[in-house]
Amino acid sequence: MRLIVQAEPFDLGAESVGFAAGAAGAGAVVTFTGIVRDNGGALAAMEIEHYPGMTERAIAAIMDQAAARWTLVDALVIHRYGRLAGGEMIMMVATASAHRADAFAAAEFLMDYLKSRAPFWKKELGAEGESWVAAKDEDEAALRRWQRV
Repeated sequence: MRLIVQAEPFDLGAESVGFAAGAAGAGAVVTFTGIVRDNGGALAAMEIEHYPGMTERAIAAIMDQAAARWTLVDALVIHRYGRLAGGEMIMMVATASAHRADAFAAAEFLMDYLKSRAPFWKKELGAEGESWVAAKDEDEAALRRWQRV
């Protein structure tokens, strides 16, 4: 399993191909890429902050939980921080498993966690000013479903 927290953009194609090539024994690879929404052009940028060390430990722990719940060959999480413009890639999750059900479930689990609980603080900057991004009710509901599974 690999975790990368970085300011620099990542090459989605290269990361996806490299991940799949290294997932020996997998019958399924699932990838998801999060993109900064530009809110119809109203967003000037999004600033993402984190505490190095704390962020990596928290995400690594949830990756360990995913590996314990589903049969995974491998997993990858890339998450960016810093100033990002609308349309830029903010994160990527990839999971590999012998079967698609485990790959999909583990990817969704990781994405739901990253959306609601990963220790990143996001601020949207626009013509109307700036505002911190809070978890939405639907994000919290998505995360709660994993407590029942």
